[in-house]
Amino acid sequence: MPNMSLTKVPMPEQDPNVRNKNFEEVALGYTEEMAIEEATRCINCKNKPCMSGCPVCVRIPEFIAKVAAGEFEEAYKIITSTNGLPAVCGRVCPQENQCEGKCIRGIKGEPVSIGRLERFVADYHMAHSNDDAVKPESNGIKVAVVGAGPAGLTCAGDLAKLGYEVTIFEAFHKAGGVLVYGIPEFRLPKAIVQKEVENLEALGVKVETDMVIGRVLSIDEIMEMGFKAVFIGSGAGLPSFMGIEGEALVGVYSANEYLTRANLMKAYLDDYDTPIIKSKNVAVVGGGNVAMDAARTALRLGAENVYIVYRRGMEELPARGEEVHHAIEEGIIFKTLNNPVKLIGDEDGRVCKMECVEMELGEPDASGRRRPMVIEGSNFQLDVDTVIMSLGTSPNPLIRTTTKGLEANKWGCLVVNEDTLETTRDNVYAGGDAVTGAATVILAMGAGKQAAASIHERLSK
Repeated sequence: MPNMSLTKVPMPEQDPNVRNKNFEEVALGYTEEMAIEEATRCINCKNKPCMSGCPVCVRIPEFIAKVAAGEFEEAYKIITSTNGLPAVCGRVCPQENQCEGKCIRGIKGEPVSIGRLERFVADYHMAHSNDDAVKPESNGIKVAVVGAGPAGLTCAGDLAKLGYEVTIFEAFHKAGGVLVYGIPEFRLPKAIVQKEVENLEALGVKVETDMVIGRVLSIDEIMEMGFKAVFIGSGAGLPSFMGIEGEALVGVYSANEYLTRANLMKAYLDDYDTPIIKSKNVAVVGGGNVAMDAARTALRLGAENVYIVYRRGMEELPARGEEVHHAIEEGIIFKTLNNPVKLIGDEDGRVCKMECVEMELGEPDASGRRRPMVIEGSNFQLDVDTVIMSLGTSPNPLIRTTTKGLEANKWGCLVVNEDTLETTRDNVYAGGDAVTGAATVILAMGAGKQAAASIHERLSK
């Protein structure tokens, strides 16, 4: 009989007043007993609505049934038949808007905790399995992948399993893309990302780091090296700013730079000499997941006061509810319905104050959200020594401006055929944030799978 509890099995976590001072993972994961108990909440719906919400089509009821039976390795095999990064997805996917958002159990209670179960299965496999990946027989066809983020890793893995000789060209010194530079250790331990990369290498995927495509090599030069197709999964790493007075002051970061220094360049570790300002009062402008990551990172780096400054209200925050909840627990101060208008510097050119105005919500705008309106005469100042702008990102123009025949839209995103993800250049495909603008890890992975299928269909004829 199914477990008809209306609530999920709670996830063990570090105490908020402990975890806000360290970079260890916040969520501690299910035990075997917890996983089995949660899995029995699944009623194995005939129409499997949860699967319709998964961009990589994980066979969710099947893997959960195996967990309920205690067959964890079998559950892992089912997940990885469509998802090459289960330990990552189980931690960072917005399940509440995807698979869990479609779960029937969510109508009269909480949905089945699909993400926590996926994480459990992946972690169990890593801890208990010694099976090495078997490199498929090569078909002799070379395919290049630009970018070692979730889209590129997924595309590379799917193609490698089909026998293609895949080389990933990564701009940074370490593979993983946003998984290593953008998402903090306390949400996604980097050892997990490294293990996923090693799994791909065991399949025969080559990873070339420090390869800035458009500078070190062009797309044309890659094609001349014998690669029959190229997939561009270079992400969206170009930050946006407000254009207000004072943004050039010392102590003003983009969230991308701040998180890259903390995550990829290990600024939080004493044995790394990575420059980063250890702040007292930090303001993070924005309300998305990246803003939460930056704010919680600043707190762990020793800040006494960390503010989220967001022009709409708490209910309009675009960040995941879980991330907002964790931030509040840890002591982040939310100054919603406020917007910066000027940054003020001291005599040394360092930011020392942020001038803001209060806002109120008016009628809905074109996006359907209520438009924030300035309350005249409401100006006030915050004492800050660091400001982190988390206002979204767009694709870097380097690749499209150095490659003939690649078209982009007005936001700088590559134009692709929606069915095949082929760009306006023959045999050059693209997906993930390079096409959509900044989105989620799982959507990028879905694009990587779609592109791999299209490349195989073209090259196998």
